[in-house]
Amino acid sequence: MTRAILTLNSGSSSLKLGLFDEDLNALAMGHVDRIGRREAAMKLTGSDGAPLPLPETAPEAFATNAAALKTALAAFHADFERLEIVAVGHRVVHGGIDHAAPERVTPALIKDLARLAPFAPLHQPHNLAGIRAAIDAFPGVPQIVCYDTAFHRGHPFVSDVYALPRAYYDKGVRRYGFHGLSYDYINGELARREPGLHAGRVVVAHLGSGASICALKGGKSIASSLGFSALDGLPMGTRSGELDPGVVLYLMDQEGMSAADISDLLYKKSGLLGLSGISNDMRTLEASDHPHAAQAIAYFAFRIKREIGAMAAALGGLDGVVFCGGIGENSARLRAEVCADMGWLGIALDPQANAQDAPEIGSDRVRVLVIPTNEEIVIARAARQVLSQ
Repeated sequence: MTRAILTLNSGSSSLKLGLFDEDLNALAMGHVDRIGRREAAMKLTGSDGAPLPLPETAPEAFATNAAALKTALAAFHADFERLEIVAVGHRVVHGGIDHAAPERVTPALIKDLARLAPFAPLHQPHNLAGIRAAIDAFPGVPQIVCYDTAFHRGHPFVSDVYALPRAYYDKGVRRYGFHGLSYDYINGELARREPGLHAGRVVVAHLGSGASICALKGGKSIASSLGFSALDGLPMGTRSGELDPGVVLYLMDQEGMSAADISDLLYKKSGLLGLSGISNDMRTLEASDHPHAAQAIAYFAFRIKREIGAMAAALGGLDGVVFCGGIGENSARLRAEVCADMGWLGIALDPQANAQDAPEIGSDRVRVLVIPTNEEIVIARAARQVLSQ
């Protein structure tokens, strides 16, 4: 019998699962990509990174996040018949004002987190659906949540507030920042591998279907491109990123759009998909020769450059840049576009190292690293920590 911690990480278009033994050694990983699309597929790998056999799946197996979770759990059970799940760790995007430390799931906590769904409508419902599904699948097993917003809770006031009447800040209308589990992992890797750089001023670019920039100073988050919701900052796969609030007023007053219409537009029809009219997937856009695909990529790169410059100002200088996330780790073209003409800030790439996705790709004063993120191990660590308490 193998005792293991299961981790669940449900994104806007993907689902990641991990199996870890009680010493936090990875036993297996699962990844369902492009959920809800015809190209959706599942990949399972063992502890050595080698592919595990996949079960037969129906066409609707990956139609939704809930269906993908059910399919992936069935595959894990098929590959590990003598498996005892001792805890399930969950990524929850939004913890609001009151939730920062990892904690056990209770009915009251689920209700509290459900009230935060309007803050993160593209993620929070999927996170909670995963928790409920895991409770059904593993009755009596401790369910433990950790929050994407927690890593940024120490922001200075100026990075945390909007220039609205103070009563809204007190009600929770503030800049939360997200992708905290990813930044937590990268921060830990910098401390382990590059203690000198970790002690300095680093901008981390988490670039994927969801994307953001975080400024780290001495290992602490001091600013994030994401704010109150997962719509701010950079454009993303289907999300608009930063938008003049006047545009929302225009859409309401002149286009007659309802709140639901605007939410659908900003969360699901904008970003790379809206700009290109082709796809929200960087791989598809890079393979396209349509000018709108190139323009979408160029805008994405331009906004990343702007945020890096802004974060360098917040940090009072820059010692390093880290690329992570599915796009940041795998798109040499995007990294090259972002770093082009950034010599004024001390950023330049080694073209050969960049093309090879090398761990270090910089060639100027500011170090430029590519570090694959691992949110699953952060979730597993949090689950084990809570179990030990």
